[in-house]
Amino acid sequence: MAARAGFYASGGKRGCDLVASAVALLLLSPLLVVLLLVVRLTSSGPGFYRQERVGRGGRTFRLVKFRSMYPDADQRGLPLTSAGDPRITPVGRILRRTKLDELAQLWNVLVGDMSIVGPRPEVPQYVALYSAAQREVLSVRPGLTDPASIAYRYEEELLRGCADPDRCYREVILPDKLDMSLQYLRDISFWRDLAVVCRTMSSLFSPSHVVPRQSTF
Repeated sequence: MAARAGFYASGGKRGCDLVASAVALLLLSPLLVVLLLVVRLTSSGPGFYRQERVGRGGRTFRLVKFRSMYPDADQRGLPLTSAGDPRITPVGRILRRTKLDELAQLWNVLVGDMSIVGPRPEVPQYVALYSAAQREVLSVRPGLTDPASIAYRYEEELLRGCADPDRCYREVILPDKLDMSLQYLRDISFWRDLAVVCRTMSSLFSPSHVVPRQSTF
C-alpha cells in the first residue's frame, strides 16, 4: 500500500512543511529561548536532547527535543518512559505533559527530516520488529503529530499500569499505532493534515476532553 499520489502528497506537503516550520520557529523563537534557558538552569547537561530515529526510506536521523530527562537516562533504562519515571527531571515533567519539549522538532521539519503531520518516528530497535506491511509507514517523512499521537496522548499513563512496559509497547501499543499510521497513508491530503493539527492543538489545550485509548495489557 503506497501513500496516495497527488500534488499535495508528492510535493505540496513538503512546501507547506517548509513554510509552516520556518514561520513557527520565527514566531516562537522567544519561547524557545526561554525553554532552553529553563532546561539549562534547572538541571545539569545540555539544553537539547538528540536521539537516533528512523525516518523516510529507513534512513536514520537525529531527532531533537528539549531535554526532559537527566543526561545519563539512556544508560539507565528502556527507550520508553512511563508516568513517574525517575529519569525525568522536574521541569521535564511539565515539558512532556504540555508537549513543549517537542517544539524543537520544528528544526527537523525545516531541514527535511520530518513533516508536520506523519507517523511518529521510532527508534531503530522497534523499527526492526516491523513486518513488511508495517514498514510502509517508512515511505513518508515521519511527523510531529498524527492520529496515533492523539489517540495515545496519555501513553505514559498507560505504560505506568503495565507490569512489563516494553512488552506492552511492543505487543499492544506499537501495532495499534502502526495500524492507525497505515490508515493515514491511504488518504494524505492538506485538509486531513489540517484537521490532525487542529485536533492535536485541541488535545493540548483541552486535556479534559481527551479520553486515553483503552487497551488490554
